[in-house]
Parts: sequence; C-alpha cells; structure tokens
Amino acid sequence: MTEVEGGVADHWSWLASAAEAGRDVVWLVGDDGEPELLRVVAAQVARDPRPPYEVEILHGSYDVPGARLIDLVRVMDRVRRECPWTQQETHESLAKYLLEETYETLEALDTGDRTHLREELGDLLLQVALNSRIAEEDPDDGFTIDDVAAGIVEKLIRRHPHVFAAVDATDAATVEANWEAIKAAEKQRTSVLEGIPLALPALALADKVLGRAAKLLPEGLPAADPANDTDRIGRRALELVLEARNLGVDTEQATRNAVRRLTDEIRAAEKAG
Repeated sequence: MTEVEGGVADHWSWLASAAEAGRDVVWLVGDDGEPELLRVVAAQVARDPRPPYEVEILHGSYDVPGARLIDLVRVMDRVRRECPWTQQETHESLAKYLLEETYETLEALDTGDRTHLREELGDLLLQVALNSRIAEEDPDDGFTIDDVAAGIVEKLIRRHPHVFAAVDATDAATVEANWEAIKAAEKQRTSVLEGIPLALPALALADKVLGRAAKLLPEGLPAADPANDTDRIGRRALELVLEARNLGVDTEQATRNAVRRLTDEIRAAEKAG
C-alpha cells in the first residue's frame, strides 16, 4: 500500500489517477468517517463526463460500546442450557452468591485495586445475567435481560429530566431533590420508610432511615431514656450515624475503612511479634 502526502483532495487525486490507470485502490477512513472525503468523492463521480471507474463504499465492522454484553447473553444462554450445575440454579439458590459478590465488589473498591474491581464487577454482572436468563423460563411472569435493561433505561431518562428534558438543575442537591420527588410520585408510598430493605447492614439501614426521616425530625433524634446497655449502645450508634450524615460522611464506608486499618495494624503486630 502506498502512502500519499497531503490532504483529502491530494489523496483523492492520486487515487483517481491510479483508478483511471486500471488499478484497484482502497481508502481506509478514520473514526469520524472523513466527511470531507465523501464530499470530494460525490463531486468527482457526479462530474460530466463520468469517470472511467466505479466507487464502492463498504462499511467495516466494529464493536460499539456494550457489544460484549451481547456475547455475555449468548454465552449465558448456552451455559444455562448445557451446564448441569447451572441448570439446577434458581433465584433463591443464587441469592447468597449475589450477596457475596456484592461484598467482594465493595472490598475491591476499598482496596483501590482496579484489576480486582473489574473482575468483581464482572462477577456481579454475571449474577444479573444468570438471574435474568432464569427469569425467561417463568411461563406466567417471565422477563428477559432486555426487559431489565429497558426498565433501567426508562427510569434513568424519567428521573433525569435535567438531562433529557427542559428542567434546570444547577447542583447535585437539586438533582437529588428532583430524583426523590419523581420517585415519590412513581411509588405513591404512604410512608417515607416504605421501600427500605430491612436486610441492609445495620449502619447502612440506620443511615437510610435517618435520611428518609430528616424532614420529619429536623431537630435530630427524639429524646429517649435507654432502659439497658443494649438500648444505650444502639442509641449512641444512631447518634453517630446522624453525626456522620450531617458531615457528609458514609458511616458504613468509614467503618469499613477503620476496620481495614485495624486489620493492617494487627497483621503488622503479628509480623513484628
């Protein structure tokens, strides 16, 4: 292949000369499709008399963002059909793995290991793909991974009117307020506590409840007289979570960080001992 110096017009002039001489020539365009080239080609092939060669435009294949997700769906479908272990799995039997993979992903986030994080996100995505594939088999209320994706796309568009519609949101606080207002209208809940999963870890659960109750309890926690040490410690934990919220600190993350530092210190002491 011969390389030619100059711009699009110079390149085309050289290619046209080669084509008129009976040679086969190819132009590989850049990522932007080189619109200037298309204009030059259109002008040349439309001239009178017509040039003694033909121009054919071929669209090459390429992977669009998300293309490998299609591969995941296809592979998961085959694994579900042909793997004896996967064939016996249900939503219920997979629940523990979904929980484990979530915590392993959080651990990867804590360590800052990007390779580990990518791997754990993949394992978490596997759970979504497999649960969606299993859901297809329900004869009465089945759904596919496309239905899952369509649902979250619709939700993202609906809850981001500042992105997809004519709603102004100049800061993160306004975005969050809009999100909560739209969500409340969608859910039609009778209590601010509806929808909070009680299976959350205790600190995360406390943070969620306090966040929902902030407008009802603007002064903080109501007065209480703990009856025993358990109640007293629980009350102090709530007060700590409330303090963290007021400071913009994630109590769950802060606690994990503190525990990780403690484990590092313990291992260091073990090596030194």
